[in-house]
Amino acid sequence: MREIIRLFPEPFQLRLKQEVDWNKVQELRVRVNQPIEVLDRHQHRSLGSQLVEPKDVTYMLNQISQFSLYRFKDELREGFITVEGGHRVGLAGKANTVNEEVETLKHISFMNIRVARSTTGQAEQLLPYLMEEGRWCSTLLIGPPHSGKTTLLRGLAKSISTPQDGRQASKVAIVDERSELAASLRGVPQLDVGRRTDVMDACPKAEGMMMMIRSMSPEVLIVDEIGSEEDARAIHEATLTGVEVICSVHGDRLEKVKKRPSVEKLVREQIFERFIVLHRIRPGQAGTIRILNARGEMMAECKGGLDPGAVGRGSYHFNRYNMDRV
Repeated sequence: MREIIRLFPEPFQLRLKQEVDWNKVQELRVRVNQPIEVLDRHQHRSLGSQLVEPKDVTYMLNQISQFSLYRFKDELREGFITVEGGHRVGLAGKANTVNEEVETLKHISFMNIRVARSTTGQAEQLLPYLMEEGRWCSTLLIGPPHSGKTTLLRGLAKSISTPQDGRQASKVAIVDERSELAASLRGVPQLDVGRRTDVMDACPKAEGMMMMIRSMSPEVLIVDEIGSEEDARAIHEATLTGVEVICSVHGDRLEKVKKRPSVEKLVREQIFERFIVLHRIRPGQAGTIRILNARGEMMAECKGGLDPGAVGRGSYHFNRYNMDRV
């Protein structure tokens, strides 16, 4: 995880190399006047007793932005910056507002580094529920923060676009607005998103979806975290062209998500034929995935004990679960 370790001042780097299990770590929390906090699937702990000083945060911001934080003014308004490797650095401090809208962040004193990884094949077990009459179903992933939406989207892209067990690979297009799904570096994905996957990196979702449909003729279009009504209109338009869309949205259940203006019309018009509902992953607790049809009826449920050897932030591992049609 050299991409993450290099962000820290030298006094912290040796401890990060020697005392962090990079196969399991999910998040690194940095707070001024507090030690670094390490979170994995089972616990959170302090990394020694050395406190993070303001100068350490300044060093990290320079590393993250390559000494040009101004270039990331749009990302600062969103509260995070994605770095090499697809790792997302959440930021908090003092918000500078203009006309009641956040213009930028100042006096940044808190960071949350969320570790991204290529998936390990857990999406494969979902595929039978996402196909109908030989075609993929447009699907909405619903889950709160830290439930594995991005990891699962990446896994679905890889699985759908890679031939396996006699199943032909489909053409997949990813619109990666935050450079987190594919972690592209100079246009080349650093994470495995599949053999027949094309990526539009750092492009607004609504515009990128139409660009990819016109230029790359995908069969399946994948985007992360729809939020605006403009995103919703683009998804609606994409499905009218014959492309299936797989995307995600923040929420903890379908009933709540349907109340959001950007999603309500899509659900009402049954644009989505499947819903995958994820629960937040907490240390030491079981995970749950539910698959619903277009009417919100349960099709399958996956739950059980966590695999102690599981790796990957926000990823579900099914080898100890039993998934059956309901």
